[in-house]
Amino acid sequence: MRDFFDTFGLMLSSKKILKKIFIWRYKNISQRRFVYILSILVGFTSGLAALILKNFTHYIQSLLEGKLVQHYHKVFYFLFPIIGFTLVYLVIKYIIRGTVSHGIPSTLFAISKRKGIMKQYQMFGSLLTAPITIGFGGSVGLEGPTVATSAAISSNISRMFHVNQTTRNLLIGCAAAGALSAIFKAPIAAIIFAIEVFSLDLTIASMLPLLLASLSAIIMSYFFFGNDILLPFRIEDKFTVSDVPFYIVLGLVASLTSVYFTEIYERIQKIFDNIGSPFKRIVFGGIAIGILVYFIPPLYGEGFDVINNLVAGNPEKALENNFFNLETENVWIVIGLLIGLVFFKIIASSLTFGAGGVGGIFAPTLFMGSIMGNCLAKIINNSGFFSFSISESNFTLVGMAGLMAGVLHAPLTAIFLIAEITGGYELFIPLMITSAISFGVIKYFHPHSVYAMELGRKGELITHDKDHAVLTLMDMDRVIENNFVEIYPEMTLGEIVHEAVVKSNRNIFPVVDKETKELLGILLLDDIRPIMFDTTLYNSVKASDVMQDPPEIVELEEDKMTDIMKKFQDSGAWNLPVVNNNQYHGFISKSKLLTVYRRKLIEVTS
Repeated sequence: MRDFFDTFGLMLSSKKILKKIFIWRYKNISQRRFVYILSILVGFTSGLAALILKNFTHYIQSLLEGKLVQHYHKVFYFLFPIIGFTLVYLVIKYIIRGTVSHGIPSTLFAISKRKGIMKQYQMFGSLLTAPITIGFGGSVGLEGPTVATSAAISSNISRMFHVNQTTRNLLIGCAAAGALSAIFKAPIAAIIFAIEVFSLDLTIASMLPLLLASLSAIIMSYFFFGNDILLPFRIEDKFTVSDVPFYIVLGLVASLTSVYFTEIYERIQKIFDNIGSPFKRIVFGGIAIGILVYFIPPLYGEGFDVINNLVAGNPEKALENNFFNLETENVWIVIGLLIGLVFFKIIASSLTFGAGGVGGIFAPTLFMGSIMGNCLAKIINNSGFFSFSISESNFTLVGMAGLMAGVLHAPLTAIFLIAEITGGYELFIPLMITSAISFGVIKYFHPHSVYAMELGRKGELITHDKDHAVLTLMDMDRVIENNFVEIYPEMTLGEIVHEAVVKSNRNIFPVVDKETKELLGILLLDDIRPIMFDTTLYNSVKASDVMQDPPEIVELEEDKMTDIMKKFQDSGAWNLPVVNNNQYHGFISKSKLLTVYRRKLIEVTS
């Protein structure tokens, strides 16, 4: 009992201290400066999250690959994924006890539909599950989980300090920028990533917090990792104008590969969505990914070693463990094996997600893009049709940008990421050419990125379109009004006048079924105004005689704010009824909708 009172007293003391801090902050620090401080804090936590995820994952990989695979047998490549998915399932069910979704899509959902609020367990959910997934052979990346972890920490810091929704979303963007900055040591690309993927406004008010978060995260990364770079590239071959046609071809190939990536990812996810049992998903996905990794070891884990070998001009080293023991001295065998890696990588990644693994698609995109570019350069150089050769390392780098632009719908991020990690801007022109073509073509087939496909279909995605963004952020509950008097179809004109018109300050009345509450129509005051004072009609005229169909009906569970605004525009009505499963739920008035829209616009742009 004494321990209970001690704990309770400690909680009260902590709340008092926190309250004093809030009061001091309001008196001494302006809101803008406080956001700058929070952005720095978010940047440091993002760098810390990247540190923990990377070290935990590499520890598991070194333990398993070094001790078991090398000293025993490669059959463990087949067993590891099943063991990993099982461990992830147990951790989620018994430790986390919540849903751990894919990193960036879950963050986009929180911004679009939860006002930037992320649950507390999301701060450590990916920290526990992503390293197990990737360490045990899951063919995904750490970037998404790092962003998700950083975003969840940022969201909960924001809630603790009671900042508004707009600032909370900005700090989530800061977390994303910090995560990418810490991982790749590319602070500018990280800022652009936050702006492109999370649709943040590029203003002075948002730019400085993003810059501070990215800067503090990269300082954190240098402090713990030193000068180690995930992709240590340096441009050795100069860009020449004669290579432009080949970079155009690379852009087209990247766009087609992006379509393949997106289609395969979506179809495999749908297959697993139809498998109800988590156990069946683990077994099916684990066996499938185990077979792929056993026959194609480069698919194991993130695959950055393969990328580095390709850029360094050593594809043979990445392919030396092929199951068929093919001689990698023959360039066409190397090309065939590389095409196989491009073909199977997204299958392996999708199987990893479907089986319950936690990770991101950023690394698989870089993996496939680098191999695609390298493979195309090898085909051009060895086809015998040209008297000169092109740079395979440059095509490897630009290929990554091309696929990033297509799959992630982030062409600017792709351009600046490759430019930053290569330490220069000598490939800026080919990066722009390839990324622009890839992005332009993929937008025709898939208007939304892999991150945003599901939200985009539902119309719940925040975009750079200001009107659409504000409408998406608006709450339906704030615009629905319920102070309308219901009338029933069997009510007489006299009952309508005495029980509805007299008691209501509205000029519209919903006509509903008395028992089921189904909306049958509406009755306007104008419809009965010519006869409402004729008492001789009070018993002969009924509501069913004078009611009319509404010009449009708002479906509570189906219509989004953009749909509602369009219905008002098309119908010219000032009030539209709202139904939920055909039952009357209330009305939305155009004036109330525009008032709430105006307030949300001020909040978003403040």
